[in-house]
Amino acid sequence: MTADRTGPVVRTPHGSVRGRYEQGIAVFRGIPYAAPPFGPLRFRPPRPPTPWDGVRDAGAFGPTAPKPPYSEAFAHYLSDPEIPGDACLNLNVWTPEPTPVARLPVLMWLHGGALTRGSSAVPVYEGSAFARDGVVCVSVNYRLGVEGYGLFPDAPPNPGLRDQLAALRWVHQAIDAFGGDPDRITLCGQSAGAISAGALLAAPQTQGLIRRAVLQSGPPEASDRDKVRRMVRRMAARLKIPATAEAFAAVDRRLLLSTQAEVGRLSSPVLGGPAFGIVVDGDVVPRDPFTALLDGDAAPGVELLMGWTRDEYRLWLVPGGLLERVDRLGPVALAGAMARCHAGYEVPRGYRALHPDAGTAEIVGQMVTDHLLRVPLHRLADTRPGTSYVYEFAWPSGLPKLAACHALELGFVFGTGDVPESKKLAGEGAPQELRDAMHTAWVRFVTTGEPGWEAWDAAHPIRIFGDGPPYTAYGGRDAELALWSTGPTASETAPAADFRAPGAELAAAVRRLRRSTGARRR
Repeated sequence: MTADRTGPVVRTPHGSVRGRYEQGIAVFRGIPYAAPPFGPLRFRPPRPPTPWDGVRDAGAFGPTAPKPPYSEAFAHYLSDPEIPGDACLNLNVWTPEPTPVARLPVLMWLHGGALTRGSSAVPVYEGSAFARDGVVCVSVNYRLGVEGYGLFPDAPPNPGLRDQLAALRWVHQAIDAFGGDPDRITLCGQSAGAISAGALLAAPQTQGLIRRAVLQSGPPEASDRDKVRRMVRRMAARLKIPATAEAFAAVDRRLLLSTQAEVGRLSSPVLGGPAFGIVVDGDVVPRDPFTALLDGDAAPGVELLMGWTRDEYRLWLVPGGLLERVDRLGPVALAGAMARCHAGYEVPRGYRALHPDAGTAEIVGQMVTDHLLRVPLHRLADTRPGTSYVYEFAWPSGLPKLAACHALELGFVFGTGDVPESKKLAGEGAPQELRDAMHTAWVRFVTTGEPGWEAWDAAHPIRIFGDGPPYTAYGGRDAELALWSTGPTASETAPAADFRAPGAELAAAVRRLRRSTGARRR
């Protein structure tokens, strides 16, 4: 590393970059880790960037991947900057000591956004707090939506995931020059970023590259290929083109994004529907990542920190007033949740018995949250006792109805609760003590592999970050999650009168619900 009057200079595998000192932290933004994925590289695996001579300025965030904006209802709560330009495969580094002798632990961050939105430029993900605490923080942009996760007969699957793999390889090769230890990389993501991190954990190509992993509100999973194909085919039908990468590459980029947004408008974690996702491809994803991790074939010895927010579903249901619509639909909404979760009637009955004062929307939301998140993460922890740590974020937002919703914990993890973009979701008054406790737990895990509470075992310890000091609860979700393993399946039981919904009525209700929301996983 060298420095001049304008900032630190570090040599990367493709050329030198000049960052900035910001409050004692060296910050490098917009470093290309792969070539712009357009022209002949569109819908193709990432390629190395063209090396450059001299010193490249790394003072500003690089271009973000093409993406549609959030709907007005969601933009009220979530920020998603758009930075134009083709060189969107870039990353950022925050480091306290940009010198190879430092050998500091590394956190590599994968943002959420349902694989259709988000970027490393979201202010909530600012990495200075990690750097101040001795962690080199790296955040990554990757291709999104149809550009990154479309499934075509004439192009390889999962280019967005392949981008992330290329970034991980770049970090492993280059991070020592920024003060990081390539043997202590923690891969961390939230929502779609956590799903991506789980897929990379299970990828044969990453073995030996990842020391630890953090999965926030997203389990390892592979999407059904037909579900992804339906998204592509619906877009092709609207555009009146063949469902091929060649045909999609010829469409105006803005038209492609607006078509993607319109086709994906009816998809959500609660309602299901076609959506973009990581698919088994026989290469980076040779089989379902969840199965591979459960079997112990993948990522042996990798320590895991994983968890959820208490009221994940609130971010999916509150914007646009869907929460009230679900409550009004009552039994029809419950039947829809059963279909969404492939659950028998014993499951909603069990939730009613455990939570007699809960409304329909809460029952539906918690059922879907458990089905999508808590059940798989519990199962994953069960197969890795002693090296897994589980948390629940339970502090309620200061904004009406959101409670402890999806993505609310991010400002606490990054120590960015004071930025306006965090307050869009948390409101005012987020307690500093809780911010410090949660951020410190992540720093401890990245540094030592132990976040500060006991590892998962038969007692099922879950660290609760809520009102007051954090504490450990034992088996706090066991009663609900047991319903998924002991209750009969939908095909094994007859419908009960209180949950009966005729097929036509149910189908119409689900269509009404889908029309009323643009909700997606963040």
